Amino acid sequence: MTTDLTVGKPSQKLFWFSIPLLLSVAFQQLYQMADSIIVGRFAEPVEAGELALAAVGASSALTTIFICVAIGGGIGASVIISQHFGAKRFARMKSAVYTALLTFLAVSVLLAGVGLLCSEQIMTALKTPPDALEIAVTYLNIYFYGLPFLFLYNILSSLFNALGKSRIPLYFLIFSSLLNVVLDWYFVAVLHRGVPGAAYATFLAQGLSAVLSFGVFLLELRRIPERSNGLFRFGELHAMTRVALPSILQQSTVSIGMMLVQSVVNGFGTQILAGFSAAARIESLCIVPMAAISNALSSYTAQNIGAEKPERVPQGYRAANRMIVLISVLLCVLLELFRTPIIAMFLDAAPSPETVATGEHYLQFIGFFFCFIGFKMAVDGILRGAGDVKMFTIANLVNLAIRVLLSWLCAPLWGVEIVWYAVPVGWLANFVISFAHYRTGKWKEKRIA
Repeated sequence: MTTDLTVGKPSQKLFWFSIPLLLSVAFQQLYQMADSIIVGRFAEPVEAGELALAAVGASSALTTIFICVAIGGGIGASVIISQHFGAKRFARMKSAVYTALLTFLAVSVLLAGVGLLCSEQIMTALKTPPDALEIAVTYLNIYFYGLPFLFLYNILSSLFNALGKSRIPLYFLIFSSLLNVVLDWYFVAVLHRGVPGAAYATFLAQGLSAVLSFGVFLLELRRIPERSNGLFRFGELHAMTRVALPSILQQSTVSIGMMLVQSVVNGFGTQILAGFSAAARIESLCIVPMAAISNALSSYTAQNIGAEKPERVPQGYRAANRMIVLISVLLCVLLELFRTPIIAMFLDAAPSPETVATGEHYLQFIGFFFCFIGFKMAVDGILRGAGDVKMFTIANLVNLAIRVLLSWLCAPLWGVEIVWYAVPVGWLANFVISFAHYRTGKWKEKRIA
């Protein structure tokens, strides 16, 4: 059965719907972290330790952008599909589903082709340290081969969520994450394939999970009454694009900023890059609960807007903010107490003091500011779910500009620590702009679908 978010107590509905989303995004981050941890500790001497971690980390911001494109595109599709679902327009909903799948299949193949042609030029432009360049390009090329599977899985996850079935993608992600860890260990620690082995492990785990998810989704779709209005409809694509493009920007803001900032960090050498890469992986994992709450609020808002019940949205928003405060305090305490063993997971037995200090310093600092990105993502989730994307887009562009400009202009003068300070400043500016627009109430008037 699908989950109807337009009835029942908002706080309970949002909480229970968020839990599978939270676990799904967490396992997706663990999926990526497995590569960094295993290659950092078990790569062969020629690629060992910090060099292997730097090679994977050098491309991590770029690969995360592709994940964000897939997630943001899926959210754009899910908003339209959720509004159709909330209004019981099942024929149009199915047409929107098929349109989304065909569109993002084409987009993923195009991006993979461009990526394979330009991977070395991209990594060179990002100022990847010369000793890590060849390994980083090899890792990135294998990643591009699996890009269509990555897109398919993330689009399907959003479509499951639009129908209120957030547990199904969680089950598949747990399966693929565990498979990825096992294959990582086998290829890197047993077969000694190094960084390319980690990339092949991810490719195989993603591919199998995507194919299985697709089969289950088709079975679930058959249970919904009415036939579709067609396999591809430009009207549905136009509506999804209006939400998807700002959603991609919002999802990608952190990663685009990280990629642009990466060129600054790369210029400080392999040791700094390795420490920063390890800490950035932990940061991505800490943001997981905020992203899950934001995505849940999008589906919640879209369904209630479609059902003509906008008065339920502020109730859900208040419940989400209470969850964010609790999670932020917990994350801060954990990072302050355990940052040393957390960073050590990514490094070999004898890391350089500079690498360790960089990772620990960043985690110690950023732990106090996760509430900023939580509040930002929550209000962005409401605006996205309502289809009110103009101010939402402006706020995320401001966030991106602050991070990049502070890093580029100030880090060469005052050191890599300026990159740390740019992060919460960008988050806070984004929240202030989005919240001010939310308070106007104009989002209640939007009807994208």
